Amino acid sequence: MPQPTPQVASFADLDARTLYDLLRLRVDVFVVEQACPYPELDGRDVEDGTRHLWLAADGAVLAYLRILADPDGSARIGRVVVAATARGAGYASRLMTEALRLVGDRPCALEAQSHLADFYTRYGFTPVGPEYVEDGIPHVPMRRDGRRPTQPPTH
Repeated sequence: MPQPTPQVASFADLDARTLYDLLRLRVDVFVVEQACPYPELDGRDVEDGTRHLWLAADGAVLAYLRILADPDGSARIGRVVVAATARGAGYASRLMTEALRLVGDRPCALEAQSHLADFYTRYGFTPVGPEYVEDGIPHVPMRRDGRRPTQPPTH
């Protein structure tokens, strides 16, 4: 399989097939695999400042995340997901590196599933509040100062 290249688009620039594939991956993992019925379509995908970032190869979406523009000017990363068949290939890391390149010097926040908090600390994110349970899944709010490097440490 060829190495997938990161692709980024606003909602208006997504063609119908790509949008379908991105949303299907999110539902397959967050709703079906994690057995968590919740309103996946929250209205933020269509906002002007939202950027959809994904990796695809041979017509299949392998990994995805979205970058939201929060009202205070900071960025928010969410819906980080890798297809079950593509896990372990470093795709989440590739997406995070690219997302933080796009975010640039802006502060950035995310709501990490608690078991993934260590992954996000590699990118300069630190917990900024107590763990909480959302839709039956423990999460931790995390934030990153925009002046940190976008590459994870190599250790």
